[in-house]
Amino acid sequence: MAVRNQLIHRSPSAVWTVLADPNRYGEWVVGPSESTPLDQAWPAVGSRLLYTVRLGPWSTEGVTTVRHQEPGSELELEASFKALGTARIFLQLRPWGEETLVVCDEHPLRGLGGALHNPAVEALLQLRHRGMLARLARIVEQHEVRYA
Repeated sequence: MAVRNQLIHRSPSAVWTVLADPNRYGEWVVGPSESTPLDQAWPAVGSRLLYTVRLGPWSTEGVTTVRHQEPGSELELEASFKALGTARIFLQLRPWGEETLVVCDEHPLRGLGGALHNPAVEALLQLRHRGMLARLARIVEQHEVRYA
């Protein structure tokens, strides 16, 4: 199970504002080049977004579904990527003084990703999380006035 955390120098509500904006998903998640809400209720349980992953001239789409949420503190997603199966991504926002400790826990659920899950895949997930959480921190911290 790939677990990583990041201290973001803003309040949990500022972080949640970015997580709750489906149009910003492609900005902080490593992998998707763009995202489109499929439902107007994001991040309500059951709401979905369509995302596109591009590698050179090749591209494919996947769907991310909200499986659980507690506004301002928890967001649990299931990302479905046709060829690889599905993965669970759990983001927890913990108040840390006036800042936020974001804990990200991701692991494969079904399909090829689950069957091939091994220490090398865990290492790749850790690298992905490092980039993803750093992007999230940068977006939230650079937009203090907008999201405060």
